[in-house]
Amino acid sequence: MRTATITRKTAETDISVTVNLDGSGVYDNQTGVGFFDHMLDQLSRHALIDMTIRATGDLHIDDHHTVEDVGIALGQALSVALGDKRGINRYGSCHLAMDDAQVRCALDLSARPYLICNLDLPFGKIGTFDTELVREFFQALSTHGGITLHIDKLHGFNAHHIAEAAFKAVARALREAVETDPRKTDAIPSTKGAL
Repeated sequence: MRTATITRKTAETDISVTVNLDGSGVYDNQTGVGFFDHMLDQLSRHALIDMTIRATGDLHIDDHHTVEDVGIALGQALSVALGDKRGINRYGSCHLAMDDAQVRCALDLSARPYLICNLDLPFGKIGTFDTELVREFFQALSTHGGITLHIDKLHGFNAHHIAEAAFKAVARALREAVETDPRKTDAIPSTKGAL
């Protein structure tokens, strides 16, 4: 099975992430940051990746270190679970609508991290959550997961809807990319022969 567990402990955070790429979207995410947990739950459910995350961090300062470090650990877990990426689709994309918001995501599990994130969230906070942390999470996920990740807001004025549509669009694109291509189950999806 394509599973991985990553632990990351620093002076700022203590994190454990477990993923199963062949799951059904079962999640149990507890980071101490309510809105972020909600987004991680969406990521798991819509990617059909079973995900358990435990994080304690210096939330008395702010949520930044916790959100970024979860992104780092989750990216590492995805990379380990994918192994040599033999048989996967590699690419995924999604246009996702959520009420007023429409977000497009395209990604490549290329081992060449690159983030384009054009979400233009209209407010600085969603509840107590700093909206700038949406980009920080995706930057960490992209960098440590080796993912070329493009996320673009096409429409939207409600920050909660835009952020949630982004997480769901990434989830659906990730689901497509990690799935096995039935016509190439034993092939690396690259002319280079390695990713």
